Amino acid sequence: MKYISTRGQAPVLNFEEVLLAGLASDGGLYVPEELPKFSQEEIASWAGLSYADLAYKIIKPFVDDCVADDDLKQMIDETYAGFNHTAVAPLKELGTNEWVLELFHGPTLAFKDFALQLLGRLMDYALTKRNERLVIMGATSGDTGSAAIEGCRHSDHLDIFILHPHNRVSEVQRRQMTTILEDNVFNVALEGNFDDCQQMVKDSFANQDFLKGMKLGAVNSINWARIMSQIVYYFSASLALGGPHRPVSFSVPTGNFGDIFAGYLAKQMGLPIQQLVVATNRNDILHRVISGNDMSKGELVHTLSPSMDIMVSSNFERMLFDVYGRDGQAIADLMDRFKSESVQLEDGNWDKVRELFDSCAVDDETTCDVIKDVFAETSYLLDPHTAIGVKAGRECNRDQSVPMITLATAHPVKFPEPVVKAGLESPQLPPHMTDLFEREERVEVLDNDLQTVQQFIAGHVHTN
Repeated sequence: MKYISTRGQAPVLNFEEVLLAGLASDGGLYVPEELPKFSQEEIASWAGLSYADLAYKIIKPFVDDCVADDDLKQMIDETYAGFNHTAVAPLKELGTNEWVLELFHGPTLAFKDFALQLLGRLMDYALTKRNERLVIMGATSGDTGSAAIEGCRHSDHLDIFILHPHNRVSEVQRRQMTTILEDNVFNVALEGNFDDCQQMVKDSFANQDFLKGMKLGAVNSINWARIMSQIVYYFSASLALGGPHRPVSFSVPTGNFGDIFAGYLAKQMGLPIQQLVVATNRNDILHRVISGNDMSKGELVHTLSPSMDIMVSSNFERMLFDVYGRDGQAIADLMDRFKSESVQLEDGNWDKVRELFDSCAVDDETTCDVIKDVFAETSYLLDPHTAIGVKAGRECNRDQSVPMITLATAHPVKFPEPVVKAGLESPQLPPHMTDLFEREERVEVLDNDLQTVQQFIAGHVHTN
């Protein structure tokens, strides 16, 4: 399988090259030249497979011959053996045809583990084969960082630098990153917001001279392997509820659009999905562009659902690439204008977006109300992002006979503030994290300045 850039000017790469490259050299994001397609009969034959076996079936076509079959199977098996629920991604029923897909049973209690625990293994495999080192640079609004660090910290071939917005992630999120003290792990608290962190990563990929010959690799969802791994749980949830013989719908809390883009791909690959609902907080650019064709950045605000405090949704570009007929030049022009002005999609292209997605934006007060109400009705505790997903699913559901599945993207213990504001007891840390608040932290607070951050990275990388 070959991969092409959304902006049309970067070299065509294979999976291993895309895995290690991250962002394309033209500033675009890599996508498969063609998606694998599965028949209804083939999907139906997967009913009853373990999560790891299902993941192998779906991931294998994307990897092609870049990883030996036995090695790929072993890496997938090891990844999901590290989750603390035998179902890996269990479904919980909230009400009639209303479900929550629990994606927080990995080592860092967030959905990012599904991709990043595998990504670290895939990178280590490729770098070992090449006898190379790679410098990982990533931005996080809270969950990507800890999952990426967990996935990469044992590698002999990776140095990992994670930027998070200073004082804008929850304490549990921060400590999950800053208490990992391996020599190849570096946490940077940037005096800015997540979009500043993400832009710094993109600028560094565009010009890597500061590394003096070393290369950058990506763990953010700009890395195609992230998206590939997330497609699997859409198939898993559908099969658990009778798919592919009955359709299902999904409500997805998302800021960077990667998680719901994986659902869009699952549908393109043959999974019967009736609705894909984009659930956002007050940082609502995705809702505004889907509902009103308003693609303007606006002011980024701090909310009780900080993992979605994002105004530049990188993966939206991948979806627009399809909507614009895979016209790389059109996407390059659109994204260039978006840097400095509000843009609108041409009516025909906006119509295509509205056909593909529904959307809803939910404020902090309503988020707390949903946490409170769902707990009162079911004794089930939602984290704030999942609460937004539940609310959006209820608001946008066009067919009550079709199961609506909300992706539960994080364990509520990572976000105790909205739980307490909802009038409930603060959730307790799981057994393997009970000493989290006593562990030593290591973090560097840096100014929101590209040169300062790049100098820090260049001064701490390990050479071969």
